[in-house]
Amino acid sequence: MSDHGARFRLAGRADVYFVSMTTHRCSWANLANPRYLDYHDHEWGVPCHDERRLFEMLNLEGAQAGLSWETILNKRESYRAAFDGWDAEKIARYDEAKVAELLANPGIVRNRLKVAAAISNARAYLAMRAAGETLDSYLWAYVGGRPLVAQWQDGERPTKTALSDRISKDLAKRGFKFVGSTIVYAYMQGIGMVDDHDPRCFRHAGSR
Repeated sequence: MSDHGARFRLAGRADVYFVSMTTHRCSWANLANPRYLDYHDHEWGVPCHDERRLFEMLNLEGAQAGLSWETILNKRESYRAAFDGWDAEKIARYDEAKVAELLANPGIVRNRLKVAAAISNARAYLAMRAAGETLDSYLWAYVGGRPLVAQWQDGERPTKTALSDRISKDLAKRGFKFVGSTIVYAYMQGIGMVDDHDPRCFRHAGSR
């Protein structure tokens, strides 16, 4: 097996890679956490066009503010259960009783502002849909429908860019919360609008 791993199709999901112990990955990938490793290998930097997941990731990136992504990733299933599978129509109708329930849930980050942001984001998202837009069409129009492929070396990867600044400002105007430029850039990486894998990483576009 080569260092780039052998690829096969597993029913019901995207390409899955078997990789050797010498496979090059991004330096941030925690080899001790299988969930984090799976996220790096199969999700981060992979173009996403699924509306539900785009909405989920926008909120999870906001929930990460001040924390590590690994912390949020470890709570992702709890978030899905707590927020009705990220059904925006249901979230937009959350009342104080539901907010109190969420703030008592140890499976998520119990921060009132972040919980309120998820509700605001659901309402902003539904307004977007009512206007005939989708997150998919809105976001990918910024990059012409194709991921931006970077060549950052370890330690050079930016935390925000001029493009994330633009998207951040527009999302905020639309009523979205916890969408600062740094959060938006992390979001862009997570949904594959940018491929920021290290050039030597086996998941970088130039290595596949």
